Amino acid sequence: MVTGAAGNIGYALVPLIAQGDMFGKDQPVSLHLLEIPNAIGKAEAVALELQDGAFPLLRDVLVTADAKQAFTDVDYVIFVGAFPRLQGMERKDLIEKNAQIFSSQGKILDEVAKKSVKVLVVGNPANTNCLITAVSAPSIPRENFSALTRLDHNRALTQTSAKAGVRLPEVKNVVIWGNHSNTQFPDLSHAIISGKSASSVINDDNWVKQDFVSTVQKRGAVIIEKRGLSSAFSAAKAIVDHMHDWVLGTPEGSFVSMGVPSDGSYGITEGIIYSFPVECKNGKATIVKGLEISEFAREKMDATLKELENEKETAFTICNITGK
Repeated sequence: MVTGAAGNIGYALVPLIAQGDMFGKDQPVSLHLLEIPNAIGKAEAVALELQDGAFPLLRDVLVTADAKQAFTDVDYVIFVGAFPRLQGMERKDLIEKNAQIFSSQGKILDEVAKKSVKVLVVGNPANTNCLITAVSAPSIPRENFSALTRLDHNRALTQTSAKAGVRLPEVKNVVIWGNHSNTQFPDLSHAIISGKSASSVINDDNWVKQDFVSTVQKRGAVIIEKRGLSSAFSAAKAIVDHMHDWVLGTPEGSFVSMGVPSDGSYGITEGIIYSFPVECKNGKATIVKGLEISEFAREKMDATLKELENEKETAFTICNITGK
């Protein structure tokens, strides 16, 4: 099930799902596309294009503006749609708009979706929207909720491979800590390049702590500046990567970044949706434990945590939520 299916990301995403990139080339899929009433015509056009694409794995497509109908008995929900950040809006304004939307959708999800449903929140502010959705759906296990930081992770992989002058598959275990915002911390401390530590291959501490971090943090803003719109097909690819690994597993010895509920690891407030390094197996994402955290990393991790705690306080006040 995809919300905001007629938007730029949704339009790029649904054919990838239909052709088997997300769940495998032998897994048939049925798609539910949820849109606001004013965009139903566009969503219907997306459904027509899916039909015209003649995807062998695509069983059927439902287009609806009714969230209850869209969420009923689904296995996976991808919350792409969210109120967009308009010119002059601060992040707090965006939280105020979206907290109520995601609280409402979470309650419906709790009522009609399978209790085994896996939920990925993409619409910004993704981490806090994910937390609000999870809190509003108490009968669904909290571990079934995640927020997208895979786009940041993929950006970090690409920047690292380019700096090292190696092919992308030679790089693994970069980490995105914290919030999907410009406070996130892209971390190369645990990355591997061609079987060696990233620090020994790159050997440029200034780049690792300055240029690399800044480039990944600001990449989305640069794309908006140049394109006039936010990332679309790269975001769709990241969604597919996230769900594929969550459902089918990460390669042995590799980890990826996902926004998941904190269990207190690395001193991060329990329950906050925070991006951690995770390993996935049998449909479960597990936080990688025991990684060494430098003073530099701790400062960055605490800064993004503070932002998330402030966002939580704002969102919970709006939705009148206490003690979660």
